[in-house]
Amino acid sequence: MSVADKSQKKSGGLLEIVSVIVQALILAVIIRSFLFQPFSIPSGSMRPTLLEGDYLFVNKWAYGYSRHSFPFSPNLFEGRIWADEPQRGDIAVFKFPPDPSLDYIKRVIGLPGDRVQMRDGALYINDQPVKREKVGQIDNPDITEMSRPVDVWRETLPNGVSYDTLDITPNGISDTTREFTVPPGHYFMMGDNRDNSNDSRMSVGFVPFENFVGKASVIFFSVSGGASPLEIWRWPSDLRTGRLFTPLH
Repeated sequence: MSVADKSQKKSGGLLEIVSVIVQALILAVIIRSFLFQPFSIPSGSMRPTLLEGDYLFVNKWAYGYSRHSFPFSPNLFEGRIWADEPQRGDIAVFKFPPDPSLDYIKRVIGLPGDRVQMRDGALYINDQPVKREKVGQIDNPDITEMSRPVDVWRETLPNGVSYDTLDITPNGISDTTREFTVPPGHYFMMGDNRDNSNDSRMSVGFVPFENFVGKASVIFFSVSGGASPLEIWRWPSDLRTGRLFTPLH
């Protein structure tokens, strides 16, 4: 084999590798944009449902697509296409309205036109109290971030969706709010950790439908103690096996 033949073969092999990498990247972007996108939970605002160190898949087609469905939020079109509206109780990822470079995850509480208010720790929608019952206490700092037992309340929304909330600070500053009227095309979002969540009661405000990224569907991995999924040597002590492949609803 001549030097020229060897050079041509080497060049062809390099081009093939580059082609495979480019195709893999394109496929990854398509999956991330249209099907599923992985997210990690950075804060405790959705405790006890979601914990820091949870890794989950977000369903990208659940609400249709907006420019925020794609990397870097290109200004391709306005509004949403093939849209299905969020429902009360959905756990959704959305772009923070004051700074769309940030992703937030909260629960859908108020729909367009709803009136939402907190009164002494109880949630009211359209002047009707949401069913709420105390189900016990949690004495686990990995779940509550507290060194003392924390009350757990189960809420059941008008559409029948139930979930647990934490009451870390009874009679806290966010337990009683003004009444919020959700404008058309917007949603009222709240964290399950009611006393430790920046949500629509605070600086998040009403979330435009266009800002929705997708619906949280399943926890596929979970580690405690600030461990990284790549730190395999920490899995024996920090892997939360009971949370793996937990569906979210």
